[in-house]
Amino acid sequence: MSDVQQSIRVMVVDDHPMWRDAVARDLAAAGFDVVATAGDGPQAVRRAQAVSPQVLVLDLNLPGLPGVQVCKELVGADPALRVLVLSASGEHADVLEAVKSGATGYLLKSAGPEELIDAVRRTAAGDPVFTPGLAGLVLGEYRRLASDPAPAASSNEPKAPQLTDRETEVLRLVAKGLSYKQIAERLVISHRTVQNHVQNTLGKLQLHNRVELVRYAIERGLDDA
Repeated sequence: MSDVQQSIRVMVVDDHPMWRDAVARDLAAAGFDVVATAGDGPQAVRRAQAVSPQVLVLDLNLPGLPGVQVCKELVGADPALRVLVLSASGEHADVLEAVKSGATGYLLKSAGPEELIDAVRRTAAGDPVFTPGLAGLVLGEYRRLASDPAPAASSNEPKAPQLTDRETEVLRLVAKGLSYKQIAERLVISHRTVQNHVQNTLGKLQLHNRVELVRYAIERGLDDA
């Protein structure tokens, strides 16, 4: 267990007490600092604002306030917050709505404890994390959305930034949910080179973090093989 993992502040939100307690227990046993839990939407917003977690493990189906609204409010107030949705639903609309509301990851409840622990760790590091299969689903949905006219975006972006072929390649792999390490291995370049490409791309696109970069990529359908 690393010191970094011990310092990651996590909050678990789910309306089923047994499930919520089990997830919190697994994460605490893995060394995460579980700072709070909540069982409904309003309680989740209040407690998260009070304890400032770094990662919110969030169910979508909550009484009082839907999970997507909880996500939208909390990420709006604290853009540094990472949200990992842990849901029983793999429906297209639910996944898409969660990402649009600010979630950086989406894991099905069928995931095992080790998969959850790894997902929380990667979410805290800023990696987009999706249950296998869902990343492609999200990319496909965004590609379809991007094919429709977007009045606000088009007026604000009169000219697309020019990215190099390698920057576009790295961006495409980021959009698919690969970690920096996986991208480095795939392209046979160093981890540092991947980071440099991402930083250069962020600068050219005037984006502030990797989450925004992923959204930029998936909105433009950068998921070609």
